[in-house]
Amino acid sequence: MMEKVIELLKQPSGFFPMILLRRYKDLNISELEFVVLLEILNTDLEFNPKRLSTELKMDLNELLELVNGLVDKGLLKIEIRKVRNMRSEYLDLTGLYEKLAFFIVNEEVEENNENLFDIFEREFGRPLSPMEYEIIQSWCGGEFSEELIILALKEATYNGANNLRYIDKILYEWKKKGIKNKEDVEKQRKNFQKKKELQTKELFDYDWLNETEDTDHM
Repeated sequence: MMEKVIELLKQPSGFFPMILLRRYKDLNISELEFVVLLEILNTDLEFNPKRLSTELKMDLNELLELVNGLVDKGLLKIEIRKVRNMRSEYLDLTGLYEKLAFFIVNEEVEENNENLFDIFEREFGRPLSPMEYEIIQSWCGGEFSEELIILALKEATYNGANNLRYIDKILYEWKKKGIKNKEDVEKQRKNFQKKKELQTKELFDYDWLNETEDTDHM
């Protein structure tokens, strides 16, 4: 997920500056550092302090101080590259991409978890306890999708068992059977129903009268 978000941030569009504007305070950077980053994004990443200071109408020493601050915060790296037998300094924004991607991914997880907690509280008809929050969080952080967790909740509610222990058993039973989504759950239900109908048919097909007669003759 992180890799996909990073690739999206690197695309030449207005998405990255928009995210940076929204999140620059979370990166613990000043407005001036934010402006420097925006200007760097408009360059070919070759580090030319004089040109940058001219573009920003900023004192060279002030610019270098801001760039060093961004390096110290892990958002920038200055690399030496050899181009056409000449050594030049280039700016690497990997740290910035990674931190912004982290914020985006975690924001999405938090939003999903909030929705999931709301669903549980609605189904249970009461607020969740801190321990219940932790258990649900562990499911989300593990190998169970939100879809599967909600299906297990509905299954438990249908059976009149509004408790996480029952839901936990359902989830791990589904895991053993390789059930991963709604389609798998529906397939399992249909198979169970067919098996039940077959057992009922066999029960009605049994010749109880003849069995009684045979018993009487014995």
